[in-house]
Amino acid sequence: MEYTTLSNGVQMPLLGYGVYRMSPDECHHGVSQAIASGYRLIDTAAVYLNESAVGQAIRESAIPRASLFLTSKVWIQDMGYDATLRAFDRTLARLDTDYLDLYLLHMPFGDVFGAWRALQEIYRSGRARAIGVCNFSTARLADLMSHFDVRPMVNQVETHLFNQQKCMLRFCHRYEIQLEAWSPFAEGLNNYFGNPVLCEIGERHGRTPAQVALRWLTQRGIVVIPKTVRPLRMIENFRSLSFRLDDEEMATLSMQDEQRPLVGDFEDPDFVADLCSRKYDL
Repeated sequence: MEYTTLSNGVQMPLLGYGVYRMSPDECHHGVSQAIASGYRLIDTAAVYLNESAVGQAIRESAIPRASLFLTSKVWIQDMGYDATLRAFDRTLARLDTDYLDLYLLHMPFGDVFGAWRALQEIYRSGRARAIGVCNFSTARLADLMSHFDVRPMVNQVETHLFNQQKCMLRFCHRYEIQLEAWSPFAEGLNNYFGNPVLCEIGERHGRTPAQVALRWLTQRGIVVIPKTVRPLRMIENFRSLSFRLDDEEMATLSMQDEQRPLVGDFEDPDFVADLCSRKYDL
């Protein structure tokens, strides 16, 4: 496993396992398989409604809790100082753990400032080893950082071959924020796995297009959390760390950038209004 070091010195695996849109049964089986395959970073969220399944898989594994890096997130309806503190307690209970390695604001909407006050308190208490955000633009990050002592240590955003987040990556480097990629395969859109550049480079290395896509991200220092329920694909993704792309290949892949999101546009008012209207039994 390769690691990155967060601004507070915490070590975070560069490759993790995501459980978005997994049923509890799928999640329990998937996390169990992932841990057995060598994954140590598990990424979930309250709104995924599968935190309890993650906790069960971790309990049943032979891996000590301290060897795992566990991430969860607070949803929009629980943004706000008091609500976020309560949401964090519920997350810990569902995961059956007394701390998280990383706790994130899932969206840049709602009472973000109140929620960040809560995350600062959680972090300072030691119940979260690191805190951060998801889907924040550089402007939203700058606004948040200007009002608080503790900066986000991670920003998790849609990042893949067609939405490479080059400006965001430069901003994160400047302020020592770790960039983490959700949907590193763009949910297969734009014929992702049939992309001729990914295929050609993969053939050169004896690797799949998916492995090339992941390695291109991790070589840029970006954490990835691919999701799959297939054990063979889990192992394939994990083995993306076992080779390197050369400078010419990295440059060729960088030319595939379309500089636009394919999965979620957080500048689209209709998309944002829909997100903010969703209520869940959390």
